[in-house]
Amino acid sequence: MKIAIKIAGAVAVLFGLLTLISGGKALFGGPEARAAVGNAVPFVLWFNFLAGFVYVLAGAGLFVLRPWAATLAAAIAGATLLVFVAFGIHVWLGGAYEMRTVGAMTLRSAVWLAITAIAWRISPPSPRTAG
Repeated sequence: MKIAIKIAGAVAVLFGLLTLISGGKALFGGPEARAAVGNAVPFVLWFNFLAGFVYVLAGAGLFVLRPWAATLAAAIAGATLLVFVAFGIHVWLGGAYEMRTVGAMTLRSAVWLAITAIAWRISPPSPRTAG
């Protein structure tokens, strides 16, 4: 069973590194790289880039079976869903966007919900005790 959480951790680290590379190019690349992102929504782009660092941290924690990593994975999933909702509101209000952002946010949400489900099934966070 622990192999599943190690795989989830490795996937999270890889996903985080890829997120940092793609987000870094979009945010800090030259004019051609920035033009290639089209109508990217800035708050989504920045969230995803910054979250990439946290993906790597959570993945490393999962890989070495740290209990806190399950809670961090859940926080990432929750924050991603909240940004996805905010993105939906942006679109609903007529804001410019790229259709690939819908796909990317769907993928990110699904990946982090799956990682959280695996992490909690194998290593559920322990409740805090008053003390």
